Amino acid sequence: MPLRRKPSHLLLHTQVPARVTESFILSGYRFPDYSFLECLLSAFQPTNETGNFWTHFLAVFVFALSFLELFFTRDSTPSFSDPFFYPLWNYVIGVFGLLLASSMAHLFNSMSLLVREICFFVDYGTISAYTVGSSLAYFYYIHPQTAAPGNASSDPWQPLRGVGFFDALYIPSACIVAVICTLACCSTRRRWRKYRYLIRTFVFLLPFTVASAPIFYRLYAGPLNGTLAPFFYRHCFWLLASAVFNVSKIPERFSPGKFDIWGHSHQWFHCCTFMSILDELRMIKGEIRWLSAVTDPAAELPLAAATLCSTYGVMFGVQCCIGGIISAFAVWASGDHREKAVDVNHRKCS
Repeated sequence: MPLRRKPSHLLLHTQVPARVTESFILSGYRFPDYSFLECLLSAFQPTNETGNFWTHFLAVFVFALSFLELFFTRDSTPSFSDPFFYPLWNYVIGVFGLLLASSMAHLFNSMSLLVREICFFVDYGTISAYTVGSSLAYFYYIHPQTAAPGNASSDPWQPLRGVGFFDALYIPSACIVAVICTLACCSTRRRWRKYRYLIRTFVFLLPFTVASAPIFYRLYAGPLNGTLAPFFYRHCFWLLASAVFNVSKIPERFSPGKFDIWGHSHQWFHCCTFMSILDELRMIKGEIRWLSAVTDPAAELPLAAATLCSTYGVMFGVQCCIGGIISAFAVWASGDHREKAVDVNHRKCS
C-alpha cells in the first residue's frame, strides 16, 4: 500500500479535530486518516503516540517473562488442565488483553475519527475484563476460607464460612462493576469530556476496591505469607501514582509543548499501571507457591470449586457483555460521524 504523505508530516493541536487533541499536548499529532501501513510505520517515528504504544507493547514481553518464572518452580508449574490454575490463566488472559489492546489503540487510532473512537472503546473494555481476571485470581488464591491446614480452631475466617458472603457476592459484584466501568468510560467519549480523565480514573477505583476486599481482610486477620503485604502495598502505590499522572497531566501541564513526544503524563501513567500489574503478578505467584506448600489435599478449600464454568465461563460472559456495550457505542459513534459528514457536504453544496 503506497504512502500518501511524508511520514514526518505531523500537525499542531490547532490543525486536527478537537476530539483528537490532548490537554497541554501542542504538537506531534498524526493526521487523522492514516492508512494501516502508515500507522505501523509511525511506531518507529517520533509522534505523541509513539511512547504510549511502546510503554504497553514492550510490557507484554516483560510480563510474559515474569509469568514464565512459574514454569521453573517445581511445586507450582502451571498446567492448562489443572483446575487449580484456571484462575491464573484467566488473569493472564486479562493482562495480555489489556496491554495489547492499549498499545494497538494508540497505534491505530489515527486511521479515522470513527476508528479512534472504537479503538478506545475496546481499550476500556479490556481494562474492565482485566479487573474480572484479577478478581478470579484473588477469589481462588486469596479467599477468606483459604487457610493453612490444622488451624481450623484459630481460623480468623471461621465466622464467614457459614455466611458465604464471598462465594455469593464477590465475583458477581466484580462483573457488575466491570460492566459499569465500561459504560461510564465509553460515555466520556460522548459527553462529560471536560472531566473525562477524572471520571475514568474514579470509575476504575471501584473495581480495585471490590477486587481487593479479600486482600484487605487477609491483611487484617491473616493468615499471611511473607509476600502478600509488601507486594500489595507496592501494587497500591503504583496505582495511586498512575491516577495522579492521569488526572494532573504532569509534567506537560507546567510546560506545554515540551513533553509532546516523550515524557508526557500518559506515558508515565502507562508505566505506573504496568508496575502495579507486575507487583500484582508477584503477589499472586507468592500465594500460589504458599498454597502449593501448605495445602493438605484433604483440606476443604475453595480451590476445589474452580471449574471451567466458574472461571473461563465467567470471563467469557463478561466479555460478551462488554462486547455488546462496545458494539452499541460503536454504532452510535458511526451514526454521529455520518450525520457530521452529511452536514459538511450540505454546507459545501450551499
